[in-house]
Amino acid sequence: MVFEPTAVVLALSIIILLFSVIVHEVMHGYVARMFGDHTAENAGRLTLNPIPHIDPVGTILLPGMLLFLNFISPGSGGFLIGWAKPVPVNPLHFKDIRKGELLVSLAGVGANFFLALLGAVLYHISGGFLQNDLLTEIFKFMTGINLMLGVFNLLPVPPLDGSKALLALLPYNLAREYEKLTPYGFMIIIALLYFNVLSFILSFILLPLYLLLGVPPI
Repeated sequence: MVFEPTAVVLALSIIILLFSVIVHEVMHGYVARMFGDHTAENAGRLTLNPIPHIDPVGTILLPGMLLFLNFISPGSGGFLIGWAKPVPVNPLHFKDIRKGELLVSLAGVGANFFLALLGAVLYHISGGFLQNDLLTEIFKFMTGINLMLGVFNLLPVPPLDGSKALLALLPYNLAREYEKLTPYGFMIIIALLYFNVLSFILSFILLPLYLLLGVPPI
């Protein structure tokens, strides 16, 4: 991913990334509350205030380093990955456990795809009507980062949302077997990154989405 090497775009990109990962987590909590679980609400996590959501590595260190690498040398940081502190959810409080687990898992991804669609609309407005290069660049980043967050989190690798959604859909016995991958999920993601498999998968899925929205890749 290549980002415009300007300080303003860099600063605004950090804000957009932070906002996007926070909205992702907040939506998990809101949908959980709809199904009867108030754990996230009681923990003070149903807020857009970034402080309760910040994960030192996933929200600050890793995305900040990747953004900086792209700032000083566009393209050198590769894919931008970031996350907020997961909101606490207790499925035992759900009125319908399987349906609740499925929709709560997909809520964050849905929020990212909505933000991507909104970013694409604003991208076309800023470029077509406003003729504002800065806004166009910012909305292009908003579209791209939310597409990437949505697609990345849909991967069926624990602890990503795609794995939780798949667990909710699988028959009980298969779900129990699939759960055995959970302790190795992070290592699987690292291996996919190391062997460039993750980049290939993301590129394969993201490029058609960019074409669909009419926004150039970032």
